[in-house]
Amino acid sequence: MRDLLTSAVQMKAGPDRAANLSAAARAVHEARRAGAELVVLPEMFSWRGPPAEEANRAESIPGPTSRWACELSAREGVYLVAGSMLEKSSDPRRCFNTSILTGPGGNTMAVYRKIHLFDVDLPGRVTIRESRSRCAGDRVVCADTPLGRIGLAICYDLRFPELFRSLADHGAEIVAVPSAFTAPTGKAHWETLLRARAVENQCYLAAADQFGPTEYGFADYGHSMLVDPWGEVLAQAGNDHATVVTARFEAKRLDRVRSELPALQHRREFS
Repeated sequence: MRDLLTSAVQMKAGPDRAANLSAAARAVHEARRAGAELVVLPEMFSWRGPPAEEANRAESIPGPTSRWACELSAREGVYLVAGSMLEKSSDPRRCFNTSILTGPGGNTMAVYRKIHLFDVDLPGRVTIRESRSRCAGDRVVCADTPLGRIGLAICYDLRFPELFRSLADHGAEIVAVPSAFTAPTGKAHWETLLRARAVENQCYLAAADQFGPTEYGFADYGHSMLVDPWGEVLAQAGNDHATVVTARFEAKRLDRVRSELPALQHRREFS
């Protein structure tokens, strides 16, 4: 990879797609004005509403949201991880939760479908059954770019170290983690998990989160974050407002961590 400024966008999306896309475009423009070359949007940035409506709101790729992302990347001259959107599947009742990476040439460079579905019941705090309305992906995705090799993950994937190790095995130097991490689980685990995945796999992480109360009876955690391969938090948002956080990802830092503590080379197979 080479040195670059990276931004994570924190926003609060709702059921008004046009308003969401307008807010996201303004944030990407702000990031670009600050010098960012890679910008990451949150999970479900383009539309967020009742789960029962998700399948009807899903789009094809290419489709309206993916074309919007390609056009925005070209206009701003950035590499854009377009958070995640609902993508049509072969099941009319369910859809994929899909992240795309677009480039300044206006092209789609990678498509990742969220592998791990958030089916969780924390009594009195949060109950979610993503599998009722969503399908799981089954493919690890990395993409070569002039900035470096970028891996893609989404929100709940963060709890599965084997996925991040597979991304490292695929050469990931930066991993984007668009999220809508709940406040109860985020307060307990968000920073810990991000820093652990960065340290374990000696890579940069760019985690863009939603924030604030939702119509589901819980709040999203916010605290969008950029983390380096040593586990140092380079930049972090709060939990109560839309913002853009930006930090420099340095190639020498990555190389130094991997050469001085070559843990990825010390792995052993065992049963």
